[in-house]
Amino acid sequence: MKKLLLLLFVMGGCSAAFAQKTDLKKQPSFGFQFSFFDYKSGVDIQSKGLAAVLREKQLGKVQRMSPGITLNYMQGLTNNIDVMARVGFSFLKYPTRGVTTISQGDKFYSEIDANLNFKLLSDNYWVVPYLQAGIGASMERTNYMAQMPFGAGLQINLGSQVFLHLNTNYRVPITAKANYGLAHSFGFSVPFTERKALPPPPPPAPEPPKDKDGDGVLDVDDACPDVAGLAALRGCPDTDKDGIADKDDKCVDVAGVARYNGCPVPDSDKDGINDEEDKCPQQAGVARYSGCPVPDSDKDGVNDEEDKCPSVAGTVANAGCPEVKEEIKTKVEFAARNIFFTTGSYQLAKKSFAPLNEVAQILKDNPTLQLDVEGHTDNTGDAAKNQTLSENRAAAVKAYLVAQGIEKGRLTSAGYGQDRPVADNKNAAGKAQNRRVELKLRSY
Repeated sequence: MKKLLLLLFVMGGCSAAFAQKTDLKKQPSFGFQFSFFDYKSGVDIQSKGLAAVLREKQLGKVQRMSPGITLNYMQGLTNNIDVMARVGFSFLKYPTRGVTTISQGDKFYSEIDANLNFKLLSDNYWVVPYLQAGIGASMERTNYMAQMPFGAGLQINLGSQVFLHLNTNYRVPITAKANYGLAHSFGFSVPFTERKALPPPPPPAPEPPKDKDGDGVLDVDDACPDVAGLAALRGCPDTDKDGIADKDDKCVDVAGVARYNGCPVPDSDKDGINDEEDKCPQQAGVARYSGCPVPDSDKDGVNDEEDKCPSVAGTVANAGCPEVKEEIKTKVEFAARNIFFTTGSYQLAKKSFAPLNEVAQILKDNPTLQLDVEGHTDNTGDAAKNQTLSENRAAAVKAYLVAQGIEKGRLTSAGYGQDRPVADNKNAAGKAQNRRVELKLRSY
């Protein structure tokens, strides 16, 4: 009983002194907490490790703890960082480091520290977890010691800036006699001053006289005195902002023009071009054709802008050009297989003239067709020379067809050397297949 009275007396004296000190600073909060000091578990964690202490189920046992009282001062530095100073008292057997004999009986123990609380949320949340770090000093009998507390806590908002605090920290010794320890506490913090009351709102401004709808146009001049409107329209509203008062507007929600009584100029075919500018008002079209649809000169279902053959009816799949008939493709492919050259040169053999004449006739009979001539070689000899040879052979076929009356613009030629074989170059038969000219028809 004497120990408890002594503890309460010391606590009361320090509380009064602490309050006097903080009254001179910014608006603080005062806290009172019940504490439980556990130096036995702290020493065990340091010597054995946390895992071993947990296995032995010694952590958190009440018989290992010494009760005490802690006073604190708190003040916010930012929305998420608080500074906190604490003074704590207890009676306990302190395990002075480096001393093997522990004194008999509990001795008066006091401590003071300064900490920063790093809150994960601001104080407008009901529950706020925080981390804590600081530095402090303690006294037990004639031993003066220093330590660093590291811990975590939970702050619960009870309203009006009153908080319930739950806190646990681990003390790391700095000086020689100080030892490792745990401290658990719970308690409250209360602000010193009340929150200032907000001033009452100013009285409402009186309404302007004789203006029932409050639109700034006096009723005597207001053509619509019961509905707020615009001064330019004598106090009448204009919902669609077209300059025509709603009372005179046949299309109140759509901006229009006066000659259509406030309605927009009509667009009969819904193509986005009004009838006054649309040359085809009953048929949807586009602006670049003055509201008329894009023309389709050959009536093949593909408009002239997308039709590769706008003057000849074709198919949609072939971009408006006629499809190449299979029988024509077959004839041209057969002719290609019968084009021959003098060995190692691009001189056409005479037996190539007849098939090429047939190709020329096909092109004359089908003026929409175009032809790509491709030259290829086997891999015999130098690759660069083969490339040149293939180009020259393709050009020779093109020149022959031009000589037969086919326009140059309908013909292309290209050589691919030995890069595109169709057979194995390791045998004579494969090489023969690779030495070829391909003729590819296009209808645009």
